[in-house]
Amino acid sequence: MKNYQITLLLLLLSSNIRSQNLTGKVLDESGGVLIGASIYWLDHHLGTTTDADGYYHLPVPSEGAERLVASFVGYRSDTIDYNGQPWVQFQLSATELLDEVVVKDRREGAFISSTDLIKTEVITSLELKKAACCDLAGCFETQLSVDPQVTNVVTNSKELRIVGLSGVYNQVLVDGLPMIQGLTYTYGITSIPGTLVDNIFVAKGTNSVLQGYESISGQINVITKDPDPKAPLFLNAYINSFGEKQLNADAAFKVGNWKNLLAVHTVQPAGRRDRDQDDFLDVPLLRRYLVSNKLKYGKEGEWGWSSEIVLRFLNEERTGGQTGFDATSDRGSDTIYGQHVRLNQPEIRSKTSYRFDDNHGFSLFLSGFHQQQDAWFGTVSYKAGQSNLYGNFQYEWNYTERSSFKTGVSYRHLNLREELAFSANPLDRTYAGEYQRREYIPGVFAENSLELFDSKLSWLAGIRADRHNQFGWMVTPRTLLKFSLDERTVIRANMGTGWRTVNLFSENINLLASSRDIVFAEALDPEQASNFGINLTRKIERPNVTGYWSADFYHTNFQNQIFPDYDSDGTKAIIRNYRGTSISNSFQLETGMRFFKTTDFKLGYTLLDVYRRNDDSKKVLPFNSRHKMMAVLGYRPLSDQFQIDVNAHWYGKQRLPSTQSNPDAFRRPEFSDPFSHVNVQFTYNFGAMEMYGGCENIFDFRQERPILSWENPFGRYFDTSFVWGPTRGREFYLGVRYRLIKE
Repeated sequence: MKNYQITLLLLLLSSNIRSQNLTGKVLDESGGVLIGASIYWLDHHLGTTTDADGYYHLPVPSEGAERLVASFVGYRSDTIDYNGQPWVQFQLSATELLDEVVVKDRREGAFISSTDLIKTEVITSLELKKAACCDLAGCFETQLSVDPQVTNVVTNSKELRIVGLSGVYNQVLVDGLPMIQGLTYTYGITSIPGTLVDNIFVAKGTNSVLQGYESISGQINVITKDPDPKAPLFLNAYINSFGEKQLNADAAFKVGNWKNLLAVHTVQPAGRRDRDQDDFLDVPLLRRYLVSNKLKYGKEGEWGWSSEIVLRFLNEERTGGQTGFDATSDRGSDTIYGQHVRLNQPEIRSKTSYRFDDNHGFSLFLSGFHQQQDAWFGTVSYKAGQSNLYGNFQYEWNYTERSSFKTGVSYRHLNLREELAFSANPLDRTYAGEYQRREYIPGVFAENSLELFDSKLSWLAGIRADRHNQFGWMVTPRTLLKFSLDERTVIRANMGTGWRTVNLFSENINLLASSRDIVFAEALDPEQASNFGINLTRKIERPNVTGYWSADFYHTNFQNQIFPDYDSDGTKAIIRNYRGTSISNSFQLETGMRFFKTTDFKLGYTLLDVYRRNDDSKKVLPFNSRHKMMAVLGYRPLSDQFQIDVNAHWYGKQRLPSTQSNPDAFRRPEFSDPFSHVNVQFTYNFGAMEMYGGCENIFDFRQERPILSWENPFGRYFDTSFVWGPTRGREFYLGVRYRLIKE
């Protein structure tokens, strides 16, 4: 490992090879980036498109070129005379519709970035309109790489899985900052309303070292809406057949160089419903209030200062359990079972940048939050408070047309206190007490990106070193390669390591919801893993047909992993370090096509092989479908009057935790049943207003009575962790959106 790290460091610092390339950025009139804008040489068959950050990278023809064109649908094209400069920035102005000619085109709702070194799937706000997308967990209905999974069926907490691994192993960023950590992991992804999401960037495997040492299995970067004074008001209202209601409102305005977006969001609870008659609510009662304000100054990428500050406050209450449970009087009762969670979370995040010129600049990222949580899970009291601080200072030097060096320092501070107690303890559970974690983690990092062989090969190498106050220095090397076989075919590879510390209770909240005793067999060390991935992507460009196909493979090998042992004893969860063989292999095939600019079709297949080896025997880890398929179909006529979207998912069988040591009445099968899940939505456009309605799980597949020993929730065998499929059944919903546009 030491030789590998030294080699990467030497390669990182030795890169003076230049390439004949032009780079730049395409902006709109207000300074916002234009994703997917076309850049091409007027006199040559050579062009490209801007990436998710508005940047483009275009080879300069060897025989010379004089005129460069930038174009984007709905904007006036711009043509300039090229004089050999390494950087060209365009700022396009919106066109006015002419009575004589109207030219229309379509932006893609989701696509694979053609410029990023790592395979990055971009999900735009257009794609999010194809489903209800009430929160971040619901934003992946048309994607195969990210799999939302329920972690506690009683309160409906969720995680986002990548390559078959728990959501703790992928890094979820909000506007590039790590806001989902510790306590926020349990309910954090469901607290981000879908209407506030602008773009989502999904990358599998190890990523850049700039954002930290996590992202073992992947990274999800959620970019929230920017203030748009030309759209000063947005409203959304939603209700489903369970009676749950959501309201969203955004207001944007501009004062001088400052732009502001104020957003409010609320969820009001569903009715009490028990369709499978197990005396437990099918849908938890959720009440949420959220206020968010984003303030932006200047234009990012231009010389001088730019800044972004976000303030957010979240108040949430969740109630689940037996249908007669009353949270005002029954918290902690040992005669009627219920779960009740109250949390408050203020937070702040900011990004400040200063660019000296086209080649030099720095950025300062800061964030902090405090969450206070008060919860009951039956007779288990869980009170917790967490304070987080994060800082990251980066310096960037673009030393050639498309080669850059970034370096900086980071600091993380976490202070987490958890108190667990029992109002009654007839099962003699042993994990009550106070748990305290304090982490101080300063770090340094450096990363180099360059191009070789006339831009056919792109290479990024990075390394970081972080000093944990308890575990000492941890070194994280990573490297990414991208090679263009031709103008349409790209092969990518990434390799590196990652590590993380464990917060057991918030990351395994189902343990508190069951009657299992939690047994700590030893002190827990950081989890560590290495990851290797390779991806091949080819664009399809034919008359009336555009699209892509993609194939990728990712291999994760843990050097230490902490996964509760549910199998050794059905009444216990044993927690220990596992330093044996623990592997995740993920293979995915996917194709996406657009026909006649009106019909979108996507088809994908995933094979997962996630296992451990114990005494030379292979043990498949639970709750992973070895085989999974997805199909997505959408139709929108050129008139944009309406839109129909259908997505279908098929899941193969999953291994379940062993219950063989339980009495016969409390045993479950070793494997789940295969099942399918089909959703449909219809959207009608009235201009400034859209109405949408749909049905999730239209064939009404349900996992009947998912709770083990539901008849006796205070007995030894009560367990809520056997959820492998939908439990809510068929769900209808209706919504309306209104957007005010200023001319």
